[in-house]
Amino acid sequence: MKESHQYFENNEDLGHDFKQYDTVIFERDFTFKTDSGVFSRDNLDFGTRVMLEALDLDHLAPGDLLDLGAGYGPVGVIMGTMLPDRTIYGVDISERAIGLAKENAAYNKVANVAFSVSNAYEAIEKRDFGVILTNPPVRAGKEVVHHFMSEAIHYLKPGGELYVVLQKKQGAPSAMKKMAEVFGNVEEIERRKGYWILKSVKEKES
Repeated sequence: MKESHQYFENNEDLGHDFKQYDTVIFERDFTFKTDSGVFSRDNLDFGTRVMLEALDLDHLAPGDLLDLGAGYGPVGVIMGTMLPDRTIYGVDISERAIGLAKENAAYNKVANVAFSVSNAYEAIEKRDFGVILTNPPVRAGKEVVHHFMSEAIHYLKPGGELYVVLQKKQGAPSAMKKMAEVFGNVEEIERRKGYWILKSVKEKES
């Protein structure tokens, strides 16, 4: 049996090596506990930061928010803090990551976020999110990354928005084409140090 050592796999068999870091975003202080086998365990991933800072929080599509590939919960915790009137959902394939996400929500005193284990959209029953945010697991391969994007349209309500962060060298141009193909629209809302923030909107029914 192969041991799981990739952050995009369920890696409960890995030994523990807990860490904690502090970060500031949106002029707020956050503390996150991490462990071996999770993505970006030493700091808030730069691409994730670029995506969050690119959002116009006052004009996001209304409705609940889904963090797809939540890891140990930074996006869910930060968005839960900044959008207290919404419910934030976070899913990840890794039980270890989701356990940490729940701890991080409690530690940062964020009550409007719900984390659960799901392989991409597999365990998600809700189909009317206003916003989906994702920093997809590039190392899992192009097929997985494109699945994150192509299935999003089925989980957004009309007018709902998908935001994706990818590096140019890790497939942002092909992702942009895929999003345009699926949604009929795509916009690059930010580009910083090789990271592209892409946005597509599910068209409203006429």
